[in-house]
Amino acid sequence: MFTARLRTLPEFLQHMTSNVQVYEKIKIIEDALAVKHTDRKEFTVKGFSYPAQEGVDFQVDFLYSAMGKINWRERVICPVTSLNSRIRACIHFLEFELDIRSDSKVYIAEQLTPLYYYLHSRYTQITGSEYLGADIAPGIINDKGIRHENATNLSFADNELDYYLSFECFEHIPDFLQAFMESYRVLKKGGMLFWTIPFSEMNYENVIRATVSDYGLINHLLEPEYHGDPVNPDGGILCFTNFGWQLLDQLRTIGFRDVYAITFWSDSLGYYGKQFLFCARK
Repeated sequence: MFTARLRTLPEFLQHMTSNVQVYEKIKIIEDALAVKHTDRKEFTVKGFSYPAQEGVDFQVDFLYSAMGKINWRERVICPVTSLNSRIRACIHFLEFELDIRSDSKVYIAEQLTPLYYYLHSRYTQITGSEYLGADIAPGIINDKGIRHENATNLSFADNELDYYLSFECFEHIPDFLQAFMESYRVLKKGGMLFWTIPFSEMNYENVIRATVSDYGLINHLLEPEYHGDPVNPDGGILCFTNFGWQLLDQLRTIGFRDVYAITFWSDSLGYYGKQFLFCARK
């Protein structure tokens, strides 16, 4: 697997320059697959699914694609686990990068997803939640067994958690800095925050797409962008921020002592596209 750990935009640009031939080869491989399937019908590619621990025919389609390009991050699906490329990679790096023990105290900001069910079967001290509404007290569990947490006001005590996992959540929080400060508060010293977000790797500045007024009114600064909602599959969640490398500096200002991005690619594991995972240690 081709991978790198990067902490700044200049470091990333140097990485790209130093590995230009690798990225040219990656582009050739991915373009060849796309060209081969210009009819935009679903197809398969062979590989090894890390969560399933077996060879599979990954299912690939053109859903959520733009300009004829395959959404490699979201649409390379393992037929055994139903997990896409991004989530399978999260599991892979979570186990090797974080080295979570079976008894580690873990919080994941989701509860109604295949990823939560997978991790719940492996870690006895994991807590999952969903966001159920502004008027519900953090930590409340409803009659369906779903726990509510608000990322900007968590119910956990100071220094309570070993790991905080959040995948495709922070971009939906208007006050994302408060959410990251809360993650710092609830983590133990040495604890790890591990997350994914939509990331513009060539940009330093975060792009604010929308804001919320003191009266709860949404002000759209850019064309509204919505992502899937596990609580309401027929609806969508507004994206407030597209993040750049500025976010890593903001987390350092909050107090995290090591903040870095992991970029990776592997055709044998079905990790296509330019993807990033993020880690921050308290």
